[in-house]
Amino acid sequence: MMEWGLICGDGWSLLEGAVICRQLNLGFAQDAPQTDYFGGEISDIVTTGVKCSGQENELAECYHHDLIPNATLVCPGNGRNFATVICTDRLPDLVPDAYEVQRSTYLEDKQLYFLQCAMEENCLSTSAYRYQNENHYGWHLETRRLLRFTARIVNKGNADFRPAIPKHLWEFHACHIMEVFAIFDVLDQYGKKVAEGHKASFCLEDNECVAGTQTRYACANYGDQGIQVGCADIYRSNIDCQWIDMTDVLPGLYTFKISINAEMKVAESDFSNNAVVCTLHYSEAFALVSNCSLTQP
Repeated sequence: MMEWGLICGDGWSLLEGAVICRQLNLGFAQDAPQTDYFGGEISDIVTTGVKCSGQENELAECYHHDLIPNATLVCPGNGRNFATVICTDRLPDLVPDAYEVQRSTYLEDKQLYFLQCAMEENCLSTSAYRYQNENHYGWHLETRRLLRFTARIVNKGNADFRPAIPKHLWEFHACHIMEVFAIFDVLDQYGKKVAEGHKASFCLEDNECVAGTQTRYACANYGDQGIQVGCADIYRSNIDCQWIDMTDVLPGLYTFKISINAEMKVAESDFSNNAVVCTLHYSEAFALVSNCSLTQP
């Protein structure tokens, strides 16, 4: 049993906060700030380097440093970054549809001429931009090989999922609102990233809801954005950036991973189901995705 007291806030996040709220039977972690607002001195710190997966039942189960008596305490930061947490009993829980990813994935070859918005959002591999810089007149005829797929994201929590940035601070763009919502990775057998992509959350809305639930959020006419409880936001495979640029990837066996809200900018009741991991068989002629399952980003 860990002695209670001040905790150094080095690396402190919603995952560690979630364990505290669970241990105290106070629900879920809504925020996990680092502050000295509630007082205390660095000499009162009882542990540092706390790292949790978010699924532990109490803080003692997490990795942490045991303080050595009479040793000089090191708490990275300004010395006033104590760990705190705000608990709540209502939070969203986004869950990507693993079956939909497996069902919808396919390859498409497309010229850069049709991918100019995507290029502005950095949705292609670096070789595409290098080719553009080296070929000022014919770059738009270059063909890229895209691994396309549909992402269906359901809110299974008990509160609506809303954008991290309030509406009056949104940055509107001719292509999208510039905020990363999803991260796509292709990894080799050693876990090394060989290709990646991302999805700007240009639109969070209720595309599909359970029977009896009326849609609430819509992007049309600068409407309020979010995903209501019991509803799904669907990013279909034909939307810009709903892909990974595989042009430079050699044929082989890979791991395909899709992570939602991976940076935890919006609090959720459970982050252990925010990613889909699949086996990817990739060749010059086709892409086969199988064995998809849910995991933590």
